[in-house]
Amino acid sequence: MSSEIRKIPYTKPSITELEVQYATDAAANGWGEHCYDYIVRFEEAFKAHLGVKYAIATSSCTGALHMGMHALGIGPGDEVIMADTNWIATAAPIVHLGATPVFVDILPDSWCLDPEQVEAAITPKTKAMVAVHLYGNLCNMDALLAIGERHGIPVIEDAAEAVGSVYHGKRAGSMGRFGAFSFHGTKTITTGEGGMFVTNDPDLYEQVLTLSNHGRARGQSKQFWPDMVGFKYKMSNIQAAIGCAQMQRINELVGRKREILQSYKEEFENLGVTCQGFNPELDGCLIGAWMTTVVIDVPSENSTLSESLQTGLKSRGIDARPFFAPLSSTPPFQSLRNGRSHCKWSYSIPPVALNLPCSHEISKSDISYVANAIKEALS
Repeated sequence: MSSEIRKIPYTKPSITELEVQYATDAAANGWGEHCYDYIVRFEEAFKAHLGVKYAIATSSCTGALHMGMHALGIGPGDEVIMADTNWIATAAPIVHLGATPVFVDILPDSWCLDPEQVEAAITPKTKAMVAVHLYGNLCNMDALLAIGERHGIPVIEDAAEAVGSVYHGKRAGSMGRFGAFSFHGTKTITTGEGGMFVTNDPDLYEQVLTLSNHGRARGQSKQFWPDMVGFKYKMSNIQAAIGCAQMQRINELVGRKREILQSYKEEFENLGVTCQGFNPELDGCLIGAWMTTVVIDVPSENSTLSESLQTGLKSRGIDARPFFAPLSSTPPFQSLRNGRSHCKWSYSIPPVALNLPCSHEISKSDISYVANAIKEALS
């Protein structure tokens, strides 16, 4: 092995002259009567891409989830079902609204919400379920939507990580009562920080639109006159300008993520590195492959393989990330780790799984370097 130590970040955005040009224009000219120009343009482009009727640009995916859940009437005493394997950003709005997240297990093949466990967890207090398309993988939306229909429970899609993912011809985020997206600097499409609320429900859209503007309804003629207590989760025009440029490049950006995933698969195969598998692409689905993730070994809750690999890779300049730990194992939610929320796969997969570096600009040579480092560490 070469003694050279490279610096390979786990991810970073792809920014070109187009993004710089649009952001510069917004900074120079996007004020006064033009202060919403790029925001409207970004929302229109995202709606067209997703095939939905309504979109509201937000300061974060968390903000989009918060407003959408509030508009659905989720509040104290309610329960919202979600997968235990998640980042806290999905659970935080539930807690902020005074409701309780109910954690169920993931499926071993998709790493997403288990529909059977969702149905088993429904109680009279259940107000919604959140389908998180983890790492760009896809939930079984047919099963979840059918459960929601049977029980009168809305399905919320947290598609923060799923730009570019398609489920049986429908884009992630477009199928539930509403969807939420993230444009954080690590995501496939970025505005630095930012998010998007999307829906096909006109009444829900109007409620969230009012909430997003400090509670001022669209038809309100009085200036500085709130109709309700709302939120301040707006995206800036400059951020939206960057988003507009990213949307013009969306096929290129998603395509590159898929290429990186495929390159890792080929490298592991060529090197003879055995693993349980990479991000799964199930029948009828196309994944956006935001974060290339691999399950290295037979899942085991007691393994320290992932932690050891991260340490070894770091010494070689490789910035890998851990698989999301189950939320019920973290301090804010340990009280929810009981018979219903102690989830086999949510606990056994993270210790043997790893998020690999997958910046848009990562080279074939870098991917080979990462794969070789993992092979050496395992041997």
